[in-house]
Amino acid sequence: MQFVDIKNDIAFRKIFGNENKKIILISFLNAVMKLKGKDSIEDVEILNPYQLPIIKNLKASIIDVKARDKKGKTYIIEMQVAEPDGLDKRLLYYAGKEYSQQIESGEFYTQLKPVIFIGIFDFKFTEGDKYLSHHAVCDVENGERIIKDMDFYFVELPKFKKSLSELQEVTDKWIFFIKEAENLEVVPENVDDEGLKAAYHDANKHSWTKEELEAYDYAAMREQDERGKVALAEKRADKKAKNEVARKMKQKGLTNKDISDFTGLTVEEIDDL
Repeated sequence: MQFVDIKNDIAFRKIFGNENKKIILISFLNAVMKLKGKDSIEDVEILNPYQLPIIKNLKASIIDVKARDKKGKTYIIEMQVAEPDGLDKRLLYYAGKEYSQQIESGEFYTQLKPVIFIGIFDFKFTEGDKYLSHHAVCDVENGERIIKDMDFYFVELPKFKKSLSELQEVTDKWIFFIKEAENLEVVPENVDDEGLKAAYHDANKHSWTKEELEAYDYAAMREQDERGKVALAEKRADKKAKNEVARKMKQKGLTNKDISDFTGLTVEEIDDL
């Protein structure tokens, strides 16, 4: 078998946004939020992820997967492979926009239902060591929650270090799937959850159509292009900073060799400043 990279936009939406296999998304949501028994999600409606602006010309947004359960709770699930500028504000924007659009002007606020945002990040976002964290509005001193309608769950893949043999809980098995599926050749023997089994099946490239694989490859190339742009920008910024340091060192009378040893610039580059 050859599995796709779950972090790919096309792969993520195909697997988790499949209306015909809602068992996948239901299992994932229950696993990440660790819901069991009467608190567990039994069914969801997968929604259009395109959030239209209320007023013309306001910013519209696209999220990876959006769903609503029988209790009216909305779930926003987004995969991020690189940290965009202002991500914390972006998360609040998505959740706040979804929350406010539930009612029209004049309707009762009591009709508003909770919104839960689940972010899967291929980078470190929080300062702690936990690979799965839950964030909510609460009293900063005693932890009391009065405002309960908005929750954020973050899965930080680089912090997940468990090997296949160490996986016990279904939560860890899901995170392992997202992080490592593309490096596997068979479905792990310890996969006993039906939703996760279905996810592995849908992640198998042999079950994809030619058109789906072409879209998958295009998304991968687009992501590589974006990473290349970021790397180039960082390289140029680093070079600019080194040039500025070198100029100041020259003004102080240091030799080109000393400047070169300190900044990593060549003597020729220093001469050209």
